[in-house]
Amino acid sequence: MNARQLVEVSGVRRVLVDTPPPAAVASDARPLDDADAAMDRYANGEDAKFEVVYDALAPRLLAFLRRQVRDERCAEDLLQQTFLQLVTGRASFMSGARVLPWAFAIARRLVIDASRKGRRQVPIARDADLEASPAPSPSPWADQIFQAREVAARVHAELARMPESQRVAFELVRLDGLPLADAAELLETTPNAVKVRVFRASEALRDVLNLEEAP
Repeated sequence: MNARQLVEVSGVRRVLVDTPPPAAVASDARPLDDADAAMDRYANGEDAKFEVVYDALAPRLLAFLRRQVRDERCAEDLLQQTFLQLVTGRASFMSGARVLPWAFAIARRLVIDASRKGRRQVPIARDADLEASPAPSPSPWADQIFQAREVAARVHAELARMPESQRVAFELVRLDGLPLADAAELLETTPNAVKVRVFRASEALRDVLNLEEAP
C-alpha cells in the first residue's frame, strides 16, 4: 500500500464522523443542477442529454452500489440495471423534479431485490476477514495501515449493527453526499427525521471510535 492509499484508508475516521457531507462523490461528476436540467430535456426526447445525466450520476451511484454489495462486478451490473430502468422510465420523470433521489431510489430497490435473491454479501467487516488479511509488511507505514484497518473494521461493524433507518440515512448523507431534502425524498420521510437519524448514527460511531466531542 503506497502513501496515497494510506492517506485514503486513514481518512475513514475523518470522513465518516467528523466532516460535513461531501459536495460531490467524485471530482469528475458533473454538477447536479446540470443533471436535473438535462434529465428534463432527456425525458422530453433529447437523447443527446443522456450523456450529461450519466456523467453526473454514475460516479455517485457506483460508489453507493460498491458499498452496498462489496463486489465490483455486481455493483457494475446493478449500475447498468439502474440506468436501464432510468432510460425505459424516462417518460415518467416529472418535469422540475430532482433526478438524483429518483436514480438512487431505483438503485436502492435493485440492491434490495438482489439481497432477497442472495446475490450480495452484507457489508460487514467480520473478524474472519481481518484474520484473512495479509499481515502488514515492515515499513514506515505499517502501524498506521494496521490502525486504519482496525478503525475501518469497527466502523463497518457498527454500521451493520445500527437500525437500518439510521444506517441508510447516514450513508446517503455522509457518504453519498445527498442533501437532507433529497435523502428525505428517497426515504419517504422529512428532512428533520433524516437529520436526527444521521446525528444518532454519528453519535454511535463516535462512541465506538472513542472520539471526543468538538467544543
